[in-house]
Amino acid sequence: MADGTPPFTIGIEEEYLLVDQQTFKLAQAPDSLIETCKADLAGQVSPEFLQCQIEIGTGVCQTIGEARKDLAHLRRTVARHAADYGLAPIAASCHPFADWKDQHHTDKERYNKLRRDLAGVARRMLICGMHVHVGIPDKDVRINLVNQLKYFLPHLHALSTSSPYWQSEDTGMNSYRLTVFDNLPRTGLPPYMKDWAQFSSTVETLIDLGLIEDASKIWWDLRPSSKFPTIESRICDVAPRMEVTLTLAALTQCLTRMLWRKSMDGDGWRVEQNFMISENRWRAQRYGVSEGLIDFGRKSLIPFAQAVDEIIELIEEDAEALSCVPEVLAAREIVKTGTSADQQRKVFAGAKDAGASDQEALNAVVESLIADFAADL
Repeated sequence: MADGTPPFTIGIEEEYLLVDQQTFKLAQAPDSLIETCKADLAGQVSPEFLQCQIEIGTGVCQTIGEARKDLAHLRRTVARHAADYGLAPIAASCHPFADWKDQHHTDKERYNKLRRDLAGVARRMLICGMHVHVGIPDKDVRINLVNQLKYFLPHLHALSTSSPYWQSEDTGMNSYRLTVFDNLPRTGLPPYMKDWAQFSSTVETLIDLGLIEDASKIWWDLRPSSKFPTIESRICDVAPRMEVTLTLAALTQCLTRMLWRKSMDGDGWRVEQNFMISENRWRAQRYGVSEGLIDFGRKSLIPFAQAVDEIIELIEEDAEALSCVPEVLAAREIVKTGTSADQQRKVFAGAKDAGASDQEALNAVVESLIADFAADL
């Protein structure tokens, strides 16, 4: 923008799993399904690493309201075309009972190379995520904001958790997805970087050594995008409910603006060591919103509800400026009712109490995820 203020535009990417509407098992996406979706959505839809996955991405959106329209259209279109094949999409980061050993990767050179490079680790990647891009044209500003924003990644992740089950077992985690994803190289929290030159030099070293082709193989929880003039948050589980996705996107957008605003006033956020932030990352992964996080200023654990209230206070001005106050305030409702992981456990427990077998209860969880996918459309 003319005065140097970043546009703070947003883009949202979601990965979905395809399931059979009758058996609730994972199903391979037929090539014709992908082609039919592409005919309607052009470059906004693509296959993913596994044949049971499909990925969508919104356009560049000025506001959360604009993102809602685009994301609803994408979800409706994928669901409509999938139904023609007896399939349904679910937006959960792990399928409750699928076995990764039964899945096959998409036969594309990009994915074939990933399989060769990552060996057995790649085969286990039966997980889906959600990414949020925020437009920051200045490269050094991007790096500065990545250094600061990573403090809030555990808070965002806790609100998003949707993967308690893995291969028919309750893992005890609210996000088992991260335990799988962290087996990949170049994952986790981004390191502190002084400026864009340092980031570029590091990436170029790996490229020159032939270890990666480009910066898209840097899979940190938060990174400067390899394709767009954005910072890209990648830590969140994909959310079954579209409105939860929009709340996570609004929080990411507003936190980015708040940190930029304070930096311009000479009052930037203190950059904490990754060692400390990782402790909160673990707590978010393990407990979701049911346990507190560390407040490093106070050097104490605070209830998650208090942490959310304090974030909402911090970004009040930014939510007003970006026209997303209702979506930001909806974070309190997630804390009150629990995340998708909590809801999935409630469905399972309710089915068991009604006399269902374990498999029938897991089927009920998948059925609820199918319903959640369309609930806000």
